[in-house]
Amino acid sequence: MHKKKFFMNKKILKYILLLIYSLFVILPVFIVFVSSLRPAEDIFKYMMPFSWKTLIPTNIDFSAYITIFKEFNFGRALFNSFFISIMSVLGGVIINSMAGFAFAHFRFKGSKILFIFVIATFMAPFESIAIPLYNLIKGLGLINTYYGLIVPSIANGMVIFLFRQFFKSFPRALFESALIDGASWITIFFKIVIPISKPVITSASILMLILRWKAFFYPLLIGNSPEYRVVQVAIANFFTQYGTRWNLLFAAVIVAAIIPVLILLPLQRFYIQAVTGTGIKE
Repeated sequence: MHKKKFFMNKKILKYILLLIYSLFVILPVFIVFVSSLRPAEDIFKYMMPFSWKTLIPTNIDFSAYITIFKEFNFGRALFNSFFISIMSVLGGVIINSMAGFAFAHFRFKGSKILFIFVIATFMAPFESIAIPLYNLIKGLGLINTYYGLIVPSIANGMVIFLFRQFFKSFPRALFESALIDGASWITIFFKIVIPISKPVITSASILMLILRWKAFFYPLLIGNSPEYRVVQVAIANFFTQYGTRWNLLFAAVIVAAIIPVLILLPLQRFYIQAVTGTGIKE
């Protein structure tokens, strides 16, 4: 009886701690959302002292959302981020999955050393390669182009590692029997491997989408013109030397956050499957 009561109290304590943690995570986001619905002069008016007016706007105003689309062309930035993210994901799934499969099942000279270099690419900070990469893109004439923003982000060491770990669990006998039947490696990859790899493909797509959507430094270097400006760079433009337009900034942040959430929520079960399981077991 005492043991059962102990576990019950432990469970209640765990839920209380999770609730407190959730409040710390959700409350700032909720305050940003509420602030985006206030007139500019009311944003900090009810912050101190903290009261119900801090969380509930007394004068709802949608002008900030209208302004960011009409005057600041935020819709163009959203389109750029969405297009660059989707194209990076489509290209990345093909390139990274093929590389991961090669590392998992092909044996060639120097494969281990090459794989170490692949792992090192996502451990090294981007700032260490920013200048050489900028010079390369500039030399190719791809500054302020979609090609310059998309192509360098397709290959991703972390995603290659994810695919490689997943494909290692596939039994070698599955491929050997297909080879005996006359199938090529390309046929095996696209007709056998890919159809049973939906969880890891979804997880890799989610990872690449998040990385592309939140990217700031690289798009700032390569595509800072208004025509190719992405969401994160557009948001940064609300900070000026003369002040910050907080209501517009908060509205832009909310819009930028909602879109990936709406895309990712329906796919979360596939992400969990890829994390908790590795597909076919030997």
